[in-house]
Amino acid sequence: MMGERVGASIVAPRDAFPVDEGLRDFGRLFDGAWVWRAYCSRYGAPEISPQRIRLRQLSYVPGRRAVVLCAAEWHPDEYLPPERFAVELEGGRAPRAYAPRDDARLPGLRMASSPEGAAELLSRHALMAPARRVIVDTVRYRPGSRAVLRHRVGRVRFYARVMRPDRLGRLVGAAAVAEQAGFALPRLAGAWDEGGVAWLSEMPGRNLRDCIRRGEAPDVAPLLDGLARLWSAPAAGSGRAFDLRAAHRRARRVFQQTLRDDAEGLRALRDATQRLDAFAREWRPTAVAHNDLYDDQMLVMADGRLALVDFEEAGPGDPLLDVGNFLAHLRWSARFGAADAARAASAAYHGELRAAALARFGWDARELDLREAACLFRICTNPIRHLAADWRRMVREGLALAASVCD
Repeated sequence: MMGERVGASIVAPRDAFPVDEGLRDFGRLFDGAWVWRAYCSRYGAPEISPQRIRLRQLSYVPGRRAVVLCAAEWHPDEYLPPERFAVELEGGRAPRAYAPRDDARLPGLRMASSPEGAAELLSRHALMAPARRVIVDTVRYRPGSRAVLRHRVGRVRFYARVMRPDRLGRLVGAAAVAEQAGFALPRLAGAWDEGGVAWLSEMPGRNLRDCIRRGEAPDVAPLLDGLARLWSAPAAGSGRAFDLRAAHRRARRVFQQTLRDDAEGLRALRDATQRLDAFAREWRPTAVAHNDLYDDQMLVMADGRLALVDFEEAGPGDPLLDVGNFLAHLRWSARFGAADAARAASAAYHGELRAAALARFGWDARELDLREAACLFRICTNPIRHLAADWRRMVREGLALAASVCD
């Protein structure tokens, strides 16, 4: 059929990934024509062929599972929105293509992503009168893992977080933990247990990362004030503990596979893991913590207060790791940011936050550096996950950066 043909561009990484013997068709996931044919074999081909297939995201467990998120894009004159779809490989099974609405691991996404379904769900689970019309926007989608949708009902806006149903309780519990920090939090407006959907009220404010990169960052004191309250919260009933060892091990496996034919990359990996492997094995939670804190998780509100918009990992963790993770994201922005001014502003805020945390809490600087390096190590998977054009260079340089921080 005409719609199966891809006669225009394929937007994919320049750097090829090594063969994965456990996933027979792994290399074909990066062939835009092949993934489009896989999608059309399930859903049929549209009458109009897309102008390009853009490969947007990779979820990868070497030897076991790989999912590539794609977007079919049409010429602007066609007035057709991009069509997202995923192609998944698991073990020796045949490739499986699916649209987000058919993601078997996110059973609530089908209803929550349609205007009619969203209206019904909001009236049933978010204590709203039946909505005449709901506008649904997809903010984020990670196949098999999570999605964030914006539901707009007149002037009322919610963010619908869609997850695996067995993880919904974790979000509700984490909200109770995060409340103890005193940051402004979105209101939990309702939840659909069977579908794994929770509605959070929209928070007005400016993204903290944008503020930092523009040189308009707020003082670090209120951030540290809120964190200090969170870390002093009682540990009883504080939810699931963070598992640094498992997170470190997953990242290392990805690097070992993707850099297997890259001598320079393997040297960078070896240098980074000389101290970090032992640290990750020996690390243990010491207090209640956020466990995934960085600038993109927060807003600066009009009155100057900080709002925390993502908190589902809150539970037993490590105060130094919270700050280390924030510092690691700032250091990454300072190294790989797109604009000179933004890189400089991220570096400046990194120095300010590090100095203020060490002075306020009396921490050992080497212990904080080690945790920043451990978080940087995991952030180095981002160029792979986001299918950066030159992911190999970014991973090499990121691993070298992590090694230099913990030297």
